[in-house]
Amino acid sequence: MNITGPIYSDANKAREHLEALHWPQGPMCPHCGCMGNIKKLAGKSTRPGVHKCNDCEKPFTVTVGTIMEDSKIPLNKWLMAFALMSSSKKGISAHQLHRSLGITYKSAWFLAHRIREAMKSDDITPLGGAGKTVEVDETFIGGKEKNRHKSMRANRNMGASWGKETVFSLVERDGRVRSMHVASVTAANLRPIMIEQINAASMLCTDDAGQYRHMGRDFSHEVVNHGSDEYVRGKAHTNTVEGYFSILKRGIIGCYFHVSPAHLHRYLAEFDFRYSNRSGVGVNDAERTELAIKGARGRRLAYRQPDTLAA
Repeated sequence: MNITGPIYSDANKAREHLEALHWPQGPMCPHCGCMGNIKKLAGKSTRPGVHKCNDCEKPFTVTVGTIMEDSKIPLNKWLMAFALMSSSKKGISAHQLHRSLGITYKSAWFLAHRIREAMKSDDITPLGGAGKTVEVDETFIGGKEKNRHKSMRANRNMGASWGKETVFSLVERDGRVRSMHVASVTAANLRPIMIEQINAASMLCTDDAGQYRHMGRDFSHEVVNHGSDEYVRGKAHTNTVEGYFSILKRGIIGCYFHVSPAHLHRYLAEFDFRYSNRSGVGVNDAERTELAIKGARGRRLAYRQPDTLAA
């Protein structure tokens, strides 16, 4: 990926690049889905890239029906933001985007959240399968040391700690990751997620926490006893999911510093996207950026769109 390329400095080149990615077989009307019966408008008063569908008679550009629709930010800056967020292993802050792109902090913050929306995976196929291993674990994001004892007394049976938010991740070895913001780490809460998200033919690896104690009823279940300083026993370990948590926490603590519970699921989508499309599975920075750009279609995100905590 060459960030000095023309698509990152010329808005028209950026638009042509988007058209090539989103319309590989020619323009398609986002209003009625028509292809073929479309003409490109080319009058003096017409801005570049406007097409008109002769079926529904509506004009459109390549950004209509994407997270970039109605944005005043030039398309070359959008593509630069996609490239920076897709290639930065531990993320890039809105302040850094604001400085690098020459836009306001408020615009950079909203732009970053829209790109995270584009990175959100629509893949619902279960992780793992015959001969594959899926590791699961939980971690905690946020909170302050001074709240540790107060929070633990108030929430002793809720799986929460120091006022932190709970993240539950499932990692397929040499494959994908899925993370979610959950209310608690009880067996009643996590078991349905694992049954839905993991192929029953998979080997499941966990630590010895109580919420995983009876998962042998649903999977071939291997447990490593961290309480007895056991971390690897043959192929049984949770090092992969813990490695993912290391990347996630370094990004949250070292780059974003604080993440609102209302937006935590978007940050998880960002880190999941980069990990699931990492160089280790054969995806380079340029390919990862193109995947994120393609994910922008069919999605919109309003500035004051409400968010809710995942159960």
